[in-house]
Formats: sequence, structure tokens, C-alpha cells
Amino acid sequence: MKVFITGGTTGIGLEIARLYLKEGAEVGICGRDLTKIPEDFRYERLKTYQVDVSNRQQIIDAVDEFVGNGELDLIIANAGVSDGDKLRLPNFEKTRKIMDINLYGVINTFEAAFKHMIKQKRGHIAAVSSVAGFVGLPAAGAYCASKSAVLTLCESYAIGLKKCGIDVTAIAPGFIDTPLTQKNKHTMPWLMPVEKAALKIKNALDRKTVLFIFPWQMKILITFLNKMPRCLYRFLMGLKITDYTKKKPIENSSL
Repeated sequence: MKVFITGGTTGIGLEIARLYLKEGAEVGICGRDLTKIPEDFRYERLKTYQVDVSNRQQIIDAVDEFVGNGELDLIIANAGVSDGDKLRLPNFEKTRKIMDINLYGVINTFEAAFKHMIKQKRGHIAAVSSVAGFVGLPAAGAYCASKSAVLTLCESYAIGLKKCGIDVTAIAPGFIDTPLTQKNKHTMPWLMPVEKAALKIKNALDRKTVLFIFPWQMKILITFLNKMPRCLYRFLMGLKITDYTKKKPIENSSL
């Protein structure tokens, strides 16, 4: 089995890679900084690539090299960034960066895998989104929008690619204890250890689940918020936001 994972140098991506390697799979991981890979993370069946997923050609070249003359079974678009500061005023430079990586990085990754999978008439593409993709959270517009787009993209592809033999999975976790969430300056309810999260994600991928939302507490909460009348949702989420002109971190949290 051949598995390629973007954002695989730390956090969720690294732990998922570890699980597949232990099962005997050939695994390729990529990231912008390969020095983040732990010194003890060494496997004969592991290949590493320095890639910025927002660079279309870089990810295509890496996947092509990894696949070689073989086939690609699974690709996981896991690379992502957020804005841990949660400032009241939008930062449009950060917004573009977040969209480039979280959305266009997924598109680039899927494109890199698609040409191999359509030729072999089978495969599995997956993306790590977030429960934040179901709502618009204060001071996290770019993050929520990027994750929402990924959820919709995956749902559409899951319908359209089924007859091509290609399965599609969207993963929507809550708070996972990774270097990314450790930058957050707000409370993170139901924070889950990355090892436990990786195992849950792998199990969902093994089942070819189309949409996997976890943990269950967050699934209930986000479903409630998503189905709530939008005027009521906006009122509740805006209660603690009194001055949108001051660059002061707000108390409402993003996921």
C-alpha cells in the first residue's frame, strides 16, 4: 500500500504516517521544514519531501516521484495553518496565506493524486478540515472559510468520483493537541491527544467514511450551532464582541 500525506512532519500527519508505516505501508510525507521530523522517526519505507503545498508544481513533482511506476492508494491533504492570535480586525495578508495553504493546498494535492488514480481506476483521497468549517467563528473568518470550502469540495467529489472508483473522505476534528493548536491563546474544550486522534482518523479512512466529525461532544455542539437560526447564532457569538476596532484578542474560540 502506498500512502502520501501532506503536512506530515508534525502533529496529526506525522502520527497517521506512523500508523501506516507500522502496518507495512510505503509512506511519503511532505512539509515546508523537514527538520521538524523527529530524529527517531526513521523507517525504510518512508520518503520525505520538502514541499509548500500552495506551490502546485512542487506537490505534483513530489507525488510523481513517490508513485514512480507504481500506484497510489491513498493521499491525505493534511497541511494547514491558522491564526492563533484571533485579533478583532481582519488581517488580509494572513487571510490570503491561510486560503493558499488550507484550500488551494488541498486542491493542488488532490490534483497531484488524481491523474494517478484516474489512470489506475481506483484510489482514496482525503482532506483534514475542521468542525470550524460548519460555522463562521468570530475573528477566524479565513480559517472557517477555508475549512468550509474543503468540506464542500470533498462532498462534491465524493459524489462525482464514486463511479471512477475513487473514494473521498473529509475529516472534521475538534481541538487536537498539536503544534498548530498549541499556538492558540483561548480555551480548547475536549482537547484530544494527537495519538488518539490519529487512530480515530485512520479507522475512518479504513472504513472509507465520507465525513468523519469528532470527538462526539464536539460533533453534537457543532451540529447544534450549524442548525441554529443564523440570526440567533450571530447574536450569541457576538455577545462578548463590543468593539471591533481594537486589536485585542477576543474570548470566543475557533476550532
